[in-house]
Amino acid sequence: MNELAKASNDTYFLGHPKGLVTLFLTEMWERMSYYGMRGLLVLFMTREVVEGGLNLDTGTAMAIYGVYGASVYFLCVPGGWVADKIFGAQRTVLIGAIIITLGHYILALPFEKTFFLGLVFVSIGTGLLKPNISTIVGQLYKPGDIRVDAGYTIFYMSINIGSMLGFLVCGYLGEKVGWHWGFGAAGVGMTFGVIQYIFSKSSLGEAGLRPTLDEAENSSRYFSIFSIFSFLLSLVIISAFIGLWSIDPELLNQLIVYLILLVAIFYFVYLYLFAGLNKAEKGNISMLLLLFIGSVLFWAGFDQGGSSLNLFAKDYTDLYILGWEMPATFLQVANPLMVVIFAPFFAAFWINLGKRNLDLDTPQKFALGCFLMAVGFFVMIFGVEVALENEKAGVKWLLLTYLFHTLGELCLSPVGLSATAKYAPKKYKGQMMGIWFLSSSLAAGLAGLLASKSLESGISSMPDLFMQIIIALCVVGILLLISNRFVKAKELEE
Repeated sequence: MNELAKASNDTYFLGHPKGLVTLFLTEMWERMSYYGMRGLLVLFMTREVVEGGLNLDTGTAMAIYGVYGASVYFLCVPGGWVADKIFGAQRTVLIGAIIITLGHYILALPFEKTFFLGLVFVSIGTGLLKPNISTIVGQLYKPGDIRVDAGYTIFYMSINIGSMLGFLVCGYLGEKVGWHWGFGAAGVGMTFGVIQYIFSKSSLGEAGLRPTLDEAENSSRYFSIFSIFSFLLSLVIISAFIGLWSIDPELLNQLIVYLILLVAIFYFVYLYLFAGLNKAEKGNISMLLLLFIGSVLFWAGFDQGGSSLNLFAKDYTDLYILGWEMPATFLQVANPLMVVIFAPFFAAFWINLGKRNLDLDTPQKFALGCFLMAVGFFVMIFGVEVALENEKAGVKWLLLTYLFHTLGELCLSPVGLSATAKYAPKKYKGQMMGIWFLSSSLAAGLAGLLASKSLESGISSMPDLFMQIIIALCVVGILLLISNRFVKAKELEE
């Protein structure tokens, strides 16, 4: 029995392979650092200089937030390629984790230029780590193992435990002590993640250990391409850092959205026409394309939590509890806390449905996620109306919104990760996981544009924008239900 088969039969961790512990803890610390820092970004950029911020206008801050979020997930595509062709997923995760750690410590330095340089480092490192750690999770299981969806749901809990730690620790330090203390705390958390991964990655066995090259492919050629690209990227970063060029953030946000859309179209066309896939593999790609579209719209709405809804919490929500004003970032703890609470129930629910042959198809789960997201924004419209009448709204409106968004997230995100791992052609597993995160990249860029519009005329702009999002989510949900009758996917033999 080979190492992968042994890992697949392992029930060490809550009935799942022992390697899931390593990945769970690594992802937990990475998400602690990522969300802890991200929760401070818009608040830090929009606060006045005397408050330690950058004093940027809301539109510019939202655009930078969108560019950063889009870049993080866009870089998951080359990150998947690097793992597939050069280093293998395990080593690529380690390299990415180290770069992320350096990025957070750079962010902790109290200078404007190092702030943007730190964002670049975190973006690059996340692009290397994020798709590949998710790919390794799927490789811990044999094809047909009914534990996969449940395994991804448990793995998804680590994301939310980490984000809770980030919002609480980094949020408190950033808002109450000093912004750069919050950024530095994210670096400390990521350091724990790197150390843990180094000492426990042997539990992963063969999963993601080697590149997925064909015998005919030349790894040295791919390494040369990687080296040239890295050199050119370094030149661009250094030239920007010393002030040789600059660009309007709002224009850059728009350009990135168009670029990501073109990359996605190009890649799916390539897979259909030039990748040499058979009929079954192309059927799976059709399914993944549908999920890609649903994911983009869902996350464009969800990412308002860190931008427009975060500013709503800071400036238009009554945050006082027993005379103490809690940090606005504390409200963002609601989403990950709800995920941790409800994720085990969803994991058990999917398994029980599967045992009874009643499991929903993946597009049906996605459609349900879109509908729940729409309900959340419908609730938020009422919260905005209350704030317009009374200057401040109660926290219940944001909490209810986050509840419905969380339920939708559990129907869509871990299921999407699992579907990508199960249905992607073997040669393209890392790259297809990168494409899955590319949907989040496109969504983040769109979220930045939407967030800017949501506050064009103060919060009075929000209800109309939220209603447009609701309509779009419902349309996509209905299309997913209809397409499910015609597009089917199946697991492929390794």
